Amino acid sequence: MSVPWRRTAVAAVVAAAVLAGCAAPGPEAPSSAPRPPAPAPSTPAGTPDLGAPEEIATNLAVPWGLAFLPGGDALVSERETGRVLRLTPGRPPEPVREFPDAVVQTEGGLLGLAASPRIGQDDLVYAYYTTAVDARIVRFRARGTDPPEVVLGGIPRGPGHSGGRLAFGPDGMLYATVGDGTMSDRAQDPAGPNGKILRITPEGDPAPGNPFPGSPVYSLGHRNPQGIAWDAAGRMWAAEFGQDEVDEINIIEPGRNYGWPVVEGVGDTASGRFTNPLRTWTVAEASPSGIAIAGGTLYMAALQGERLWTVPLDGDRAGEPASQLSGRYGRLRTAQVAPDGALWLTTSNTQRSGDARGGDDRVLRFPSR
Repeated sequence: MSVPWRRTAVAAVVAAAVLAGCAAPGPEAPSSAPRPPAPAPSTPAGTPDLGAPEEIATNLAVPWGLAFLPGGDALVSERETGRVLRLTPGRPPEPVREFPDAVVQTEGGLLGLAASPRIGQDDLVYAYYTTAVDARIVRFRARGTDPPEVVLGGIPRGPGHSGGRLAFGPDGMLYATVGDGTMSDRAQDPAGPNGKILRITPEGDPAPGNPFPGSPVYSLGHRNPQGIAWDAAGRMWAAEFGQDEVDEINIIEPGRNYGWPVVEGVGDTASGRFTNPLRTWTVAEASPSGIAIAGGTLYMAALQGERLWTVPLDGDRAGEPASQLSGRYGRLRTAQVAPDGALWLTTSNTQRSGDARGGDDRVLRFPSR
């Protein structure tokens, strides 16, 4: 399969074609949906006790991606400014990199970050962001000033549904979530990257063993996935925004089709062609972005739901979700487990759909779970 969108930036003619084919953007949290009430936290027996968090950073501009560095520091991306900041507990954030060509256009901008599995040796960090003409994955030195290297470029972008999460899997390959760009029919086209989860080598080539030979596509039929994580057995889980009704948690398997735009939530699998989600939520109580897994629990950050959902995992089964931190910190964007086992969360209240309060946006660290 030819992959014309790999490793180089897209030409202006592609950008024009993308803009011509874009539908109206579907926001991460539809403004027409009622704002949900903030019920009392639900913490049934067996739900992890998060305890009180430490504020690692405040007054950020929509912190999106997190990447942990050797020694306990972290990098965070600011979606709105295109900056990457170094976070050291007890110190002000330190700007280390800026992407001046990052363009927000509703839901894009500077999104996911992922540290190389060998960051102690190669000092490499990967970033996903949208420009005026495409979405791309680049890599750069955490302590360097050299220009970033484009690893995978030319991904068609629209005004919304950018996806943008990056994570290295247990196999050492880089996984990237790519939204449908509000061009929903592309999610069913295996020849293109939109509405897919991609699996590539650290150099940007299609990873060995991918289900479509010569292609980075790992799974298809996605609308706007923004969370991926692996459990202790190596199963890959993903969170996905629904259109207006149903958000999802799925187990991702190579070559599987997760139904969008033919199916939203649980529906007709067309005799096994489509894969149903394991858990669903209404958009008002979820709008999920980042997820993390630790100690047999899946943690899912909810934007419109303004809470953290915890889901007990038992093999390939997802148990009854419990709501935590409901309304306490507003919209939650990213959930990630640090190398020391602490759970980090970022808020997302300073974007257009949020309701910012003093000190927003924040990066929070929960040391005990």
